[in-house]
Amino acid sequence: MPSRTASTMRCCASVSERVVRALAILALTLVALRGEADDGTIRYAEIIAGEDGYVVNADIEFELNPRLTELVSRGVSLHFVAEFQIERPRWYWSDETVLQRRLSYRISYHSITRSYRLSIGSLHQSFDSLDAALRTMQRVRNWRIVELDGLEPGVSYNASLRMRHDTSLLPRPFLVTAIGSSEWAIGTDWQRWTFLAGGSR
Repeated sequence: MPSRTASTMRCCASVSERVVRALAILALTLVALRGEADDGTIRYAEIIAGEDGYVVNADIEFELNPRLTELVSRGVSLHFVAEFQIERPRWYWSDETVLQRRLSYRISYHSITRSYRLSIGSLHQSFDSLDAALRTMQRVRNWRIVELDGLEPGVSYNASLRMRHDTSLLPRPFLVTAIGSSEWAIGTDWQRWTFLAGGSR
């Protein structure tokens, strides 16, 4: 029959193993959260009424990590997307989604001309450096999102904006690697604010 001392030792060892596992999981979680918090920020965002409708302006800030920078230099295109939505608050029910918009970006490198190409929808620009292409992409200006009569004047709406790396458009060999990896999932959290239709911000 096993002694009480041996049983106690096994029990203590089991408890110690569980504690070690829990601490390891906690450490990994903290690292992941830190990585998400440092991804990027939206320093400024507004929606204003122009002559042809409501437009969004924003200044966004994030950096490519060395892995993604290397991929671009090897000819792999990176796709980003700016996502914007407007909701109308309702006290008696969940908020009403008025509209959702997406603006697609693609950054690629052309070895023959040694230039970086930024595509915003159907528009294209060439740059001498990757940093210059990124800065232009992160400076959103006059993004028309709705007609003037698409929002009710004098009504308060909730706006949300974010920009992220669209990993779903990566080439298949990289797509498998990117699933669940924070190294590939760069971008910003949602920036939310309230604005009065017919005015700004």
